[in-house]
Amino acid sequence: MKAFQLTEQKEFMNLLLRSDIFDNFLLSEASIHTAVTYNIDGRLNESFYSKDELSSQQLTDLTYMPYGRLRPVFFELIKGRFAPTYFKFVLMLSPSNLKNTIQASGTMISPADILGACLNILYQNEHLMLTTGVSYRVFIPDKSFEKEWEKFTINFLKRNNIVFSEI
Repeated sequence: MKAFQLTEQKEFMNLLLRSDIFDNFLLSEASIHTAVTYNIDGRLNESFYSKDELSSQQLTDLTYMPYGRLRPVFFELIKGRFAPTYFKFVLMLSPSNLKNTIQASGTMISPADILGACLNILYQNEHLMLTTGVSYRVFIPDKSFEKEWEKFTINFLKRNNIVFSEI
């Protein structure tokens, strides 16, 4: 697990809420504290959609909703004169991106061994942080995949001009 301080908060929030750079991640959960507290479970409610809608909207076989589908909602909840007192977003790699990252790590881990490769974005006490994390279904002594996920995250931040310092 790596932790990063995001130093240019306004720029990062514009990327998070007004651009598509995080749209391919899946939302595991979100909590936003403004005048009231919003807790959002990102699990996809398949019964809300017909099978054709799931297919046409490319939601088939997803457990969680793509962040991009919820980004406009989060923008509406957060925009305004006052910053939230707290928020947390837990984003996960999609199944296809998880498979690609596992292959890039050169490990023998199966996608079935991993519950999620996560980015945890936390705003608290006027500080904005991002941490990486991997949740496994089984014990894995080899940490090659975690190292690859950390490298991927650093490259992602740099590629998108997100200013950070490692904690």
